[in-house]
Amino acid sequence: MPKLNILNQAGETVGNIEVSEHVFGIVPHQQALFDVVNAQRAAMRQGTSKVKSRTEVSGGGKKPWKQKGTGRARQGSIRAPQWRGGGVVFGPTPRSYNVKLNKKVRNLAFRSALSSFVQDGKIIVLDNLVSENGKTKEFQTLLNNLNVSGKTLFVNNAFDGKEVRAGQNIPTVNFAVTNHLSVYDVLNNKNVVLTVDAVKQLEEALGNE
Repeated sequence: MPKLNILNQAGETVGNIEVSEHVFGIVPHQQALFDVVNAQRAAMRQGTSKVKSRTEVSGGGKKPWKQKGTGRARQGSIRAPQWRGGGVVFGPTPRSYNVKLNKKVRNLAFRSALSSFVQDGKIIVLDNLVSENGKTKEFQTLLNNLNVSGKTLFVNNAFDGKEVRAGQNIPTVNFAVTNHLSVYDVLNNKNVVLTVDAVKQLEEALGNE
């Protein structure tokens, strides 16, 4: 089973933890990662874009001019698409962009993302994440102690608010709770910092097929 060092907030190694090979030690499945990220990005789309067709714009009930004898092209309505103020052809209408994926594929993608970060040395395990006063300076010191740079995701089972308040002013810091963590959240960051409690809960959630 893979072993990860456990660090404290001073950046010191205080022990190690054996993590599940089924969750943190598999060969990443690239197709599953692509499919799940694609589905999650599609689910973020509101799908509320709307334009009016020629049946919905106002006016145009009367034929602009008679069919023959004017020398001009025949027209049936001033709200036809070729007219200014006319309806739009094949324009967007409200729709759902949700993509259906099997639970096993989502599970495989999640485990692939975590395993990929472990293999690249981008996962850090913290013994605990506590902020004394909720100050940004304090959280920046934590980042320096952990020697991380770039977008970093902190994952815990729950946050009491001080940690989030301390880190929310740092543009590269993101937070997620384990029961709302997604594959996209993981892959959209350069580093992932997990508490020991978060590791255990992820193993419990993803450990069984």
